[in-house]
Amino acid sequence: MNRAIVWLAQGCGLGRLPKAPGTWGSLGGLVWTALLYWPGSFWFYTVGTVVGLCAAVWICGEAERAMNQSDPPSVVLDEIAAVPVCFLFLLAAESVVRPVLPTLGELVAKPAAWCWLLAGFGLFRLFDVTKPLVVDQAQSLSGGWGVVMDDVVAAIYAAVALQLLAVLLR
Repeated sequence: MNRAIVWLAQGCGLGRLPKAPGTWGSLGGLVWTALLYWPGSFWFYTVGTVVGLCAAVWICGEAERAMNQSDPPSVVLDEIAAVPVCFLFLLAAESVVRPVLPTLGELVAKPAAWCWLLAGFGLFRLFDVTKPLVVDQAQSLSGGWGVVMDDVVAAIYAAVALQLLAVLLR
């Protein structure tokens, strides 16, 4: 059981790749984001994000205990689960304009979508690595909460920055 928990917490092996495990986990988070977006429903995306974060808190906490280490670098499920938060405000704004979001295929075909995706990824990594203000404080929470919440706060910073950018570009 512990091996399965650790394997999941390590992002099915992404966290064991050499150099920058958080970046590998964040790339896995883009895959998780695409899976949540696939049905084209803002509510599915939101509920899936919340469920993923709750599962990550439990799994990462259990992995910490199994590995006898606080927030091990190889544990990247926190990044994977947090990345969809980066795009939540953009999708909320889009869902107000359109009740049915563009399909994943339509979105991938648009160069602008790739720019937003790369911007969200870059901003998330920036805030996750530099840990400004509340991000660093969130990491001091106990167990899986501390492992996951610093990434959630970093993702919220990225979401706010993306939304501000979207407003400025309109």
